[in-house]
Amino acid sequence: MDRGISLFKVRGIQIRMHYTFPLILIFAAIQFASLTGRGLTGALFGVIVISILFVIVVLHELGHSIAAQSYGIQVKQIVLLPIGGLAQLARMPEKPSQELVISAAGPLVNFALAAVLAVLGLAYGQELSLQFGIRLPAGITLGAVFSYVFAANLFLGLFNLLPAFPMDGGRILRSLLAMRIDYSRATRWAVTIGQGLAVLMGLWGFFGGGFFLILIAFFIFFAAGQEGRMIKMRQLLGDVTVREAFSSQIRSLSPHSTLREAIALTMSSIQSHFPVRDGERLLGVLTRSRLGEALRKAGPDAFAAKFMRTDLEPVSPDEKLYIAQQLLAEADTDALPVVEGGQFLGLVTAQDVSKVYRLASRWPGFTSSRVGTAET
Repeated sequence: MDRGISLFKVRGIQIRMHYTFPLILIFAAIQFASLTGRGLTGALFGVIVISILFVIVVLHELGHSIAAQSYGIQVKQIVLLPIGGLAQLARMPEKPSQELVISAAGPLVNFALAAVLAVLGLAYGQELSLQFGIRLPAGITLGAVFSYVFAANLFLGLFNLLPAFPMDGGRILRSLLAMRIDYSRATRWAVTIGQGLAVLMGLWGFFGGGFFLILIAFFIFFAAGQEGRMIKMRQLLGDVTVREAFSSQIRSLSPHSTLREAIALTMSSIQSHFPVRDGERLLGVLTRSRLGEALRKAGPDAFAAKFMRTDLEPVSPDEKLYIAQQLLAEADTDALPVVEGGQFLGLVTAQDVSKVYRLASRWPGFTSSRVGTAET
């Protein structure tokens, strides 16, 4: 999920704002203008408090991230979305106890901030309200902003503890269950509970007129299902590595190859993704989706190198195949280069992963046996 604007880095973690993020500020301006009845003043108040809350969201996600780093887990980035923040970890925690600590770290940041704000509020005579009532009798004041942010921060911490997977509470629930039962079974329980709560939340939002609550309910429901499918794939693929599934016997394009040549190769074989190489040096990958887009924009005589993807991180042949599937999804691509010791070996594609997944689904003993490297 690299579609966004890079803001800054903390402890080597890139903080990124998704392109859709301004939608929440527009929504806040409209909502607060309506709720307060103060027009432009209410809209400005909404933009200010929501901006402050997203600073708190960054701190919340940094809580998760720093806890993950303490276990040696790399954090790729933190992405700010209209519905919240997302810390992308390079891998899942190895132990349920680690997932428990990482998941709880975010809400703990909110509660620590609440304690700090309470002390500051008492010291400077600010009202510590736990209600979301918005009062702007004299326009935008420090007291009004402080009161709203204090209550909203506490709400965020408590809301994230709801056992609705994949929220923090759902992950905490899974980690606690996984200490007693199988990890996959614990995930199924957490997903089921999370989706059930999402349905109730959506109904509440529908009958109460809370559009944003409905949006969050949809996100929780589908994200929970996605996590469940990912864990199922992880279970089915087991210890199968990229080396056992990637495509090694493939044709390459040169920097001077045209899209017409790529089409000819596609028509004469089953290959649909093409590494672009200058001798032995890999320059990028022309994926099937990029090829179709390039043909529409520039025609068959354009150079393939102009449309190749150069941002794809290579994967090791000894990497687990389910990790490669996650990397494919995160990079929003159909193919990733496979590199070992600086040498390009081939491509691992979504089709390669799907083929192994289908075999593992139909043949329970597949992951205990070993297949040779797939060649196409």
